[in-house]
Parts: sequence; structure tokens; C-alpha cells
Amino acid sequence: MSDKPEYSKGLAGVIANESCLSDVQGQEGILRYLGYNINDLVENCTFEEVMFLLHRRKLPTQAELDKFVATLRAERNLPEGVIDFIKAAPKDAGPMEVLRTGVSMLGLYDNEGKDQDYDLNEQRAISICAKMPLIVAYFHRARQGLDLPPVRDDLSEAGHFLYLISGETPSEDATRTLDVAYILHADHGMNASTFSARVTIATLSDMFSAITSAIGTLKGPLHGGANEGVIQMLHAIGEVHKVDEYVDECLEKKQKIMGIGHRVYRVLDPRAPHLRKMAIKLTDELGETKWIDMSERIAELMRDKKGLNANVDFYSATVYYSLGIPTDLFTPIFAISRAAGWTAQVLEQLENNRLYRPLTLYTGPTEDQPIVPIAERG
Repeated sequence: MSDKPEYSKGLAGVIANESCLSDVQGQEGILRYLGYNINDLVENCTFEEVMFLLHRRKLPTQAELDKFVATLRAERNLPEGVIDFIKAAPKDAGPMEVLRTGVSMLGLYDNEGKDQDYDLNEQRAISICAKMPLIVAYFHRARQGLDLPPVRDDLSEAGHFLYLISGETPSEDATRTLDVAYILHADHGMNASTFSARVTIATLSDMFSAITSAIGTLKGPLHGGANEGVIQMLHAIGEVHKVDEYVDECLEKKQKIMGIGHRVYRVLDPRAPHLRKMAIKLTDELGETKWIDMSERIAELMRDKKGLNANVDFYSATVYYSLGIPTDLFTPIFAISRAAGWTAQVLEQLENNRLYRPLTLYTGPTEDQPIVPIAERG
């Protein structure tokens, strides 16, 4: 019997803090933001209303929403230095790398410096949320040698991003589709990127550093990068009739099927049905149903063979792909929407802050080791 103390690897099941922002009930497949069911929010609210909810902890009146939206849109312009960086960045750089560096650069233009006043931090939060879409879209266009469209103040957050990457005013259907995707990704408990943001701000660092930490964490394929992996997987399979063989081969080799299963949800991810519905609608309209047909077959096989369900990444990939969004922008879009939750979580952390300082179970030598002269070391 081992004399090692028990611990939870990866902090699984460990409660590290408390939050009123999002309630993730993995066993029941329920997600709520401040008590509002995600299904109700999708059906009745815009992303801007959800941002307000996370930041102010109440749904806005029309007057409050109008003021919040005006403030958000007024923060859309990027500093010239950040635009220069975007234009000069290597054309083959990853958009998440450019986003991470761009958000970090925004901190250089924060005239208030180290002041951690709550109102100032809320202004920073709104500014970061407003500017992240521009960093992503401007880099996407700059790497193609295209012009950078001027900022507009007559489009929603979702509509403005679609306009920025294409240079054209998007349709209402496309705008609403991305708006719903934003709502579904806005916050999700103490996930890895949110945890990293809270760990960073808990040192009394700054809002820009905290969000930069979160972006770096989301970049990983085990977190936000999974949605890019879904489309890559579908392209690798190629045709619907090849799905069964692909899944069987992956299961035999114990390889992960991207977009299937979730660290928290033991039943269907409550966000997945909304994205599935939109994916079916979009692919029907485009007359190209292959991708959703392949996805549906993969999901069916994984339910039957492993008892695992599709997660939010599984269908968001097809939605974004059907909107004509390049694959390597999928994770940046995740970051753009999750910034609403990251910034809200940072503000909440600062209200009752305590430095995170977990312990490590040491497994190295327990006796002093002799230092052999360098000439005698093997």
C-alpha cells in the first residue's frame, strides 16, 4: 500500500473558489449564467445582453443596454502601434499567437497603469472585449494583403466581426448565427483558461496580463483548439461512407475523436443542440450536407460504442465553416466570445481576492545527494 498522500491530479473535483457567474451541472447537462438557463438566453437575448449580465450581474433595461452597447462600440479602435504590429506580424503566424501578443500590447497603452480601481478595471474589460475582434480580423486581412476595413458603430459585436473579416455587411441570419455561438461560449465555470486568468489577476497583476494568460491557455488543442481539430478530422475522413472505418480505427488505437466527450458533462452538452440545429440549417441552405452528415454519423457511433456525446466544439466547427470562416479563426472566435466571461471572472476575483498557491506532491529523492566533481560525472 502506497504511503503517498491522496491528491487530485489536474485538480479534478477540487473546489478552488466560488463564483456566481456560471453554473455548470455536468451530471444533468445544465448551464446557467447567473441563474438564467442557457436555452432561455439563446432564445431571448443578444450577446451584448449576456455580456452586460456577466459584468453587471443583472439583465439590462433597454436604456442600460443602449448605454452599454454605445460604450462597447466606442472602444473598437485599436492603437496605431497595435495596428503596425498586426501589419508587420509574420503572414504565417497563428491567429491565436497574434491575438495573444496584441492583447498584451494593449496594456502598453493603458494610461492608468497599476491602478486597480473597480471602475477602471471594468472599462479595461469592455475595451479588451471590443478590441479583440479587430485584432483577429485585421490580422486575417493583413496576411492576405487586403485593406483593413474602417470600424463601424452600426453593427452588433457578431455582425461587426463578420464585416471586418469579409469587408461586407453580413446577412441577418449570419449575424444571428454567430451571435448565438457567442452566447453559448461566453462563460463556463472554472475551465482551464478562466482558471489561468484568475490565477494571474490574483497576484494583483493587471487585466491585460490576465486575459493574455487566458488566451495562451485557450490556444491548446485540449481546450479551445478542439474545434479546429474537428474540421481537420472531417477533411481527413473525406466522405460519409468512410466514417465508420475511421471511428473504428481510432477506437482500436485509443485515439481521441475530436469534439466528442467533455471533462465536465456526463450527458449531452447543453450547448451542442443549438449549434447542431444551426449547422443543419446552414448546410441545407448551402446545399452541401456532407459535413453535417459525417458529423451526425460520428456522433451516433460514439454514443453507441462509447456512451459519449458531442460537445460544443463538435458542431461549432461546422457552423463556422459553413459561414465561410477560415479554420484557424475558429479558436480566436472562441476567445472573442469567452472574453466576456474571462473579464467578468477577473472582476469577481478582485472583489474578494486570495492568491492561489496549491501544493505539489514531491516525488524526487528525499535524502541529500552528493555532488560529484564535474570531471568525474558520467
